[in-house]
Amino acid sequence: MDISPMVPKDRKLIEGYGAEGFRIAGTLYAGSVLLMRDRVLEWDVTAMDELTIDRLEPLFGDTSDLEILLLGCGLQGVLPPKELRLAVRERGPVLDSMDSGAACRTYNVLLAEERRVAAALILPRPETR
Repeated sequence: MDISPMVPKDRKLIEGYGAEGFRIAGTLYAGSVLLMRDRVLEWDVTAMDELTIDRLEPLFGDTSDLEILLLGCGLQGVLPPKELRLAVRERGPVLDSMDSGAACRTYNVLLAEERRVAAALILPRPETR
C-alpha cells in the first residue's frame, strides 16, 4: 500500500508498511522503528508491555521542539499507561496512540503539514501477527 503524500525530499516519509516491516525513504526496516522528520532509528520494542519512557528517550534528545509523538501499538491501538503518557507530556509532546498502520498514515499527513511530529512504530513479534 503506497501512502506517499508530497513532502520535502529531506523528510523521512513512510512509503509503505506491512508484516515485513516499514518502508521509509526507500529503505525497508524489518522491525520496529523510532522515526523523526530527518532520521530513522531501529528499535528493539516488539510489544506494548516492553515500552517505557527510557525506550522512547532517543526521540527527546535534540528534538525539544517535538509537538506530537505518535505511538503505533502494533495491530491494535492500545492506551498506554497513565505514567507513560505523563512522562512523555513532561518532555513536551502530546502522545497519541493507535494501531501502527494508522500511525503511519497519520505521521505522513502531519509531516506534509510541516508539523513537528515523530513516531514510535511497533512491528509485532511474528507469533503475534
